[in-house]
Amino acid sequence: MSKKTVLVSGGAGFIGSHVTVELSQAGYDVVIADNFSNCDMTCYDGVCQILGFKPALVEMDFCDKAAVADLFERYPIDAVIHFAAYKAVGESVADPLKYYRNNLASFVNLLEVAREKGCNVLFSSSATVYGEADSLPVTEQSPRKSATSPYGNTKQMCEDILRDSVAAYPSLKGIALRYFNPIGAHPSALIGELPRGVPNNLVPFITQTAIGKRECLSIFGNDYPTPDGTCLRDYIDIVDLARAHVCAVRRMLDGEMEEPYEIYNIGTGRPLSVLELVTTFEKVNNLKLNYKYAPRRDGDVVAIWADPSLALTKLGWKAERSTEETLASAWAWEKRLAEAAKMTE
Repeated sequence: MSKKTVLVSGGAGFIGSHVTVELSQAGYDVVIADNFSNCDMTCYDGVCQILGFKPALVEMDFCDKAAVADLFERYPIDAVIHFAAYKAVGESVADPLKYYRNNLASFVNLLEVAREKGCNVLFSSSATVYGEADSLPVTEQSPRKSATSPYGNTKQMCEDILRDSVAAYPSLKGIALRYFNPIGAHPSALIGELPRGVPNNLVPFITQTAIGKRECLSIFGNDYPTPDGTCLRDYIDIVDLARAHVCAVRRMLDGEMEEPYEIYNIGTGRPLSVLELVTTFEKVNNLKLNYKYAPRRDGDVVAIWADPSLALTKLGWKAERSTEETLASAWAWEKRLAEAAKMTE
């Protein structure tokens, strides 16, 4: 039986690179397609080192439908995992049309071609669709709330586009994975999160402060109704998250889906406060961070964490890596980046 081929759009980025590694090690052929608007070759090069070979790489933009169609003609694609999207919340508020044009048009183009080819589609969604939840932890049946940013709105809209398309076209099947807060890096320290400019996410800001790139870490809000006054989140290790994609792809390609469209929460089920994450990082890596409290940020929810039991029941997946392991891997990745930067000076 021939190996199945999985297209990973946006596969040269943080999540996509880790998913590529896990898929390849699980026996799938992977084709990476990326326009490199959010990343450079660093993670792709790291993937090649981890795997010992170079996965197929196509530089292209999914907003170009002809390029999408050509890609499907060149490779025998059985399933697609779609990461190719802009993702900065603040930028989406400042330039919403950029986000609606790119994130929606690219996904519609992909679905149109996937429908013609009878290809399964896995969509990279987000816990942002739950907003400020009425009750915690959230399940897949928890109501979605109005998005607090155009970025979050594109996640909701793409979920709806996939749901409606699957309902209308028998040749399509789809899964949406709702991620919580992906953090960490591969244990090899060869791939990890590589933000451009000032990080939007907490852990890269922590590691950049620890290495001396940033003077001080700001913790936004210490007056929330939580045990220590800081926000509660569900931080999921990036390798655990990547493994969930392998489980979901296997479910699609092995014909195990019970519905043509399925949704799964991908989280640990354990709430951790921002302050707890910071102090755990300090303890695990034996260092002291310079941090201060700053005013609350617009759009931040007080608390969100997952009930991941459906993913365990249906996908056979659960989070396995400890927060300590994850934060050690994030620090190892940051130190490796610093060493690489010194060598190019």
